[in-house]
Amino acid sequence: MTALRHVLLATATLSLGACATSQANMDVAAPVAPASASSQPVAAPSAEVEHDKLFAIFAADDEANLKRNPLNALFRGDKRYADRLGNYLTDEYNDAERSAAKDNLAALKTVDRGLLNATDKIAFDVFKYNQDEQLKGLTPEILALNDVRPVNHFSGFHTFYPTFASGKSAAPFKTVEDYENNLKRHADYIALSDRAIGRFREGMNSGVLETTLTINNVIEQLSTQIDMPLEESPYWGPIGMFPEDFSDADKARLTDEYRVVVGGIYGANRRMRNFLRDEYLPVARKSVGLSQMKGGPVLYQHLIEGTTTLPLTAEYLHNLGLSEVSRITSDMEAVKAEVGFDGTLAQFFDALRADPKLQPKSRDALTQDYYRIGEIVAQKTPDYFKVLPKAPLEIKPYEEFREKFEAGGSYQSGTPDGSRPGTFYFNAYDLPSRNLMGNTTLYLHEGAPGHHFQISLAQENEALPAFMRFGGNTAYVEGWALYAETLGYPMGLFKDPYQRMGTLSDEMLRAMRLVVDTGLHSKGWTRDQSIQYMLDNSPMGKTDATAEVERYIAIPSQALAYKVGALTIQRLRQKAETALGAKFDIRDFHDQVLGTGALPLPVLEKKIDDWIASQK
Repeated sequence: MTALRHVLLATATLSLGACATSQANMDVAAPVAPASASSQPVAAPSAEVEHDKLFAIFAADDEANLKRNPLNALFRGDKRYADRLGNYLTDEYNDAERSAAKDNLAALKTVDRGLLNATDKIAFDVFKYNQDEQLKGLTPEILALNDVRPVNHFSGFHTFYPTFASGKSAAPFKTVEDYENNLKRHADYIALSDRAIGRFREGMNSGVLETTLTINNVIEQLSTQIDMPLEESPYWGPIGMFPEDFSDADKARLTDEYRVVVGGIYGANRRMRNFLRDEYLPVARKSVGLSQMKGGPVLYQHLIEGTTTLPLTAEYLHNLGLSEVSRITSDMEAVKAEVGFDGTLAQFFDALRADPKLQPKSRDALTQDYYRIGEIVAQKTPDYFKVLPKAPLEIKPYEEFREKFEAGGSYQSGTPDGSRPGTFYFNAYDLPSRNLMGNTTLYLHEGAPGHHFQISLAQENEALPAFMRFGGNTAYVEGWALYAETLGYPMGLFKDPYQRMGTLSDEMLRAMRLVVDTGLHSKGWTRDQSIQYMLDNSPMGKTDATAEVERYIAIPSQALAYKVGALTIQRLRQKAETALGAKFDIRDFHDQVLGTGALPLPVLEKKIDDWIASQK
């Protein structure tokens, strides 16, 4: 899962603001007066004219988006709005977003889609899909279920912001202005944290509540930060990396100002921690699934459709997961037989968990193993991809202050110009619970050719509108990354049975997610029941299984996207191979999948069908 996605889960995707859209609509859709005898004849609509109208709408939308979502701009390397975080968790923000989506849909009606070229039609369809989805998430009914639960241990600014503000993320710290902008963002963070408390209180009044499990985890996260000496906190990081050209006076002034404002962040975190511990936790929901939350079943169906981009039901996805678990179990039995293990599959899992040869010796040794895998993959990828990312890929463990509650790995995008590399983070918490079998698969998923290829190639494609370069949906993004894991087979990376067991275990994880996520949120499964299901059906360690289940509790439906997206891409590849026969080139197929950014799955399927027809 990409790191920026953590932020978007807490803030929602931003689009065109009301004032900006009104002006944009005037610019691109102003009525044309009938030609008089003395006027010049009006050119008939053409693909070029409609392209220009469409991309004017996109450009206006993107500019307003960046103003409302300064973090998106910073992650692109755009510092124009670097002094703000955004006006999240306000009614004004929601109202403006709703108006923006409606205005964008109205503007699209001024474009003749039939005259657009093939790529522009895809852009039109994706943009319309995004606006429709935006409106679905901004109804009063959905907002009343989401906004009043602004923070959990997996989705919230309290976990994202320390790293973002540390000098080791997307925020720049090269000039005095950069340092001053960070102080202004700190003030926004403090205000946002206090607004979150207000939203939690609204939920207490309406009866829509977070779980005791997630809130306890948030309390622990905040306490960990509060207990750190101020000068050892991530927020103090920029003070230790002043550029050499800063004057002594600026260094002294900024140090004093940072001490005061960072102290304010500590105060905000303490207010949030104390409120959650003393007021919210006693009334929080003891259950863990949305089916047991007021309004939860409606919210879960909404989340399923948004996450998968398909009109699927929890029951269908649960049964799909059970089917995939059964299939992968058979493959695991074959590995057990190949290595000559005499015992049940469950006993084989226990043996793999306990095998010291499969446990990393140290954080550095784990890091070096990922570097080794990266070098091997880099030699193989030109055989499968015609276009490779320009951005480099950095490999490093999560910082220790946040590793306990993070997933096994994640990816943070670099900048489009390559000035900041993409970063593959891996988890080195509780090393005895980690297993080297899954390293190859995790690198293929989070690094290359998974998230790093998909996200970097989209960002670097300047022919695409910004919302396609920098946006996306979970089913495509995570579906591609899971599909990328399967490329380890033709690359020869899974000849070793233990590495093959590692990739089967990761595929099993994604299959179990279908079962467990729907089990938790539609069938009343408990936390412990869900953890045990994962231990029974895979060689996962209990630490990993616990973190996974608590992740599904915190962000319902997100885990469903992986298998749905990957199975779709695999099916489309099989369709292309069957239809094209000897004409099929895996590099061309990957170009088609990756060449237009992260598409909703129905749009992707239509694109591949059209490509197959053109090749035949």
